[in-house]
Amino acid sequence: MEETLVKSYLQKSLDEWKQDILQVLEEIETEYEEIAQELKVYSYKYGITKQVIQSTVNEEIIEKIREMYHKPFEENYNQLKEYIRDLEEKKRVFQMFIQKIDEVTRKESARSTTY
Repeated sequence: MEETLVKSYLQKSLDEWKQDILQVLEEIETEYEEIAQELKVYSYKYGITKQVIQSTVNEEIIEKIREMYHKPFEENYNQLKEYIRDLEEKKRVFQMFIQKIDEVTRKESARSTTY
């Protein structure tokens, strides 16, 4: 009976921790989706300005476009790409927590069924 109490306490603690981590993962995923959408927008903006610059012959206009749009879009795009890489790393790390918790849960379940 004491072993069952320890098992249920252990299982409950692991389940609670897993739920906390799943919530963190959900928040990361939501933020990831928002940043991915923003990244897509800046990708289009950057691409469009690049095409317009290539189709323009007036150097003064080209420089103005680069200054007003192209450089800021490129900077934002690169920042968002870096941010998305960070979010991907966070997702990977927290998914590892879930995998490890599931692994321990399986081992404990197998151990308790052999007694």
